[in-house]
Amino acid sequence: MSTAFNVIATLIAKPGQQAALETLLRGLLEPTRLEAGCEQYDLHQDLQHPETFYMLERWSDAAALADHDQSAHVQSFRVQAADVIEHFELKRLQFLA
Repeated sequence: MSTAFNVIATLIAKPGQQAALETLLRGLLEPTRLEAGCEQYDLHQDLQHPETFYMLERWSDAAALADHDQSAHVQSFRVQAADVIEHFELKRLQFLA
């Protein structure tokens, strides 16, 4: 039985900070995709609300996501993005069928 699960992270930039947030999010893609347990890590932008970004993720298990959260690149992102993010939400999803 697989313990893999999906994650949707929603990040909304502060007014005037869309480009800065996009740059920071793009910087997470390559190092995260190389992490053990990362099966998918894709950045999307809302067409109607371009200040809103979604990271669609798939992790092999909870430990892999926990390791990701503690990685140097995520810690650096948090420091750099603190002034450009208005809203952040993370949802863990279980695939049913």
